[in-house]
Amino acid sequence: MASSPYQVLCVCLGNICRSPTAEIVLKHYVKLAGLSIEIDSAGTSNYHPNKAPDPRTQKFARARGYDLSHLRARQICREDYDQFDLILAMDETNLSDLKWQINNLVQQGELDASVLDRVVLMSEQDRNFFRQAIPDPYFGQASDFERVIVQCESAAQAWVEYWQANPEILRRQS
Repeated sequence: MASSPYQVLCVCLGNICRSPTAEIVLKHYVKLAGLSIEIDSAGTSNYHPNKAPDPRTQKFARARGYDLSHLRARQICREDYDQFDLILAMDETNLSDLKWQINNLVQQGELDASVLDRVVLMSEQDRNFFRQAIPDPYFGQASDFERVIVQCESAAQAWVEYWQANPEILRRQS
């Protein structure tokens, strides 16, 4: 069997604020570390299909050196549960929604329950914001968008450290 890159999916509600930020920030730190990991993002809802990230998200990300302009929103789909080795939810509501969807697919016989083990909070490994939600900034202030970036950077660095300390996790067989 040939090996294929480990794959991570970042998930929030609409895929225009938090999860695209998490995707780009995680890609940045993964690249710096020289790890072979593919990263994508999606939303639990279909509120903004094929839309670019929120202009405020792009503005604050750009100020920190991240370009989100090429990303487009999409809703998580059934196939994502097969494709991705790790699914990172931005908050407890997203985590609950993902688990609910997985449980329904398991009950329908379309998915193995072990997929539930691959769905965790973005902050699961983050000592600075351990198991804290990355709050949705959509209806918030400028500082809320900045907080998303700070938390995503902290969580991304924590995941990279985790993968570096546990390289066997990244060995995936296709």
